[in-house]
Amino acid sequence: MRITLLRHGSPDFEWQRKVRGSEFKVLEQEYDNATINDRPPMDSVEQASQHLFVVCSDLNRSVDSAAALGVERIDLSERLFREMNLPYFDKVSVKLPLEIWVIVLRTLWFMGFSKNSESYRAARSRAKVAAERLIDLASEHRSVLLVGHGFINHYIAKELVGKGWIGPSSPGRKYWEYGTYELRFATE
Repeated sequence: MRITLLRHGSPDFEWQRKVRGSEFKVLEQEYDNATINDRPPMDSVEQASQHLFVVCSDLNRSVDSAAALGVERIDLSERLFREMNLPYFDKVSVKLPLEIWVIVLRTLWFMGFSKNSESYRAARSRAKVAAERLIDLASEHRSVLLVGHGFINHYIAKELVGKGWIGPSSPGRKYWEYGTYELRFATE
């Protein structure tokens, strides 16, 4: 059985800007509605073509990436496979570069701050459920491709490796990067 976790393409989203902490609700919606603005490398296209069952999150950047990879049919698209979103403040007028905000908010999230988002613990639990879902699908279809997101893919990978699947400790952090995980049986 084989599961490949592939990160979506580069979102059509402006990262180089300064924003106020109170603008994150709108930014989150903008990012979640973004499509992609690049094409996948050939090795990612080839990897995608080797799978019998394709899974995506329900966000545009995941679904559009699957199409860019040449996937003709997405077999399953669910909220379960969405990215682990950032928490944010409702009323902070401090204006910082967006990339700094992301670092600060992700660090706070790891430390337990989860206002306006799921907690780190809940996100890890969701990754566990997502991994189990992919394992069930791989049992049925032999090979599954998830066109997912950076953090959720990373934590799904940790779950797979923890269950004895063979593959990299991380499926890749860059857009279009992937990791393949295999579970081999004694009879194979």
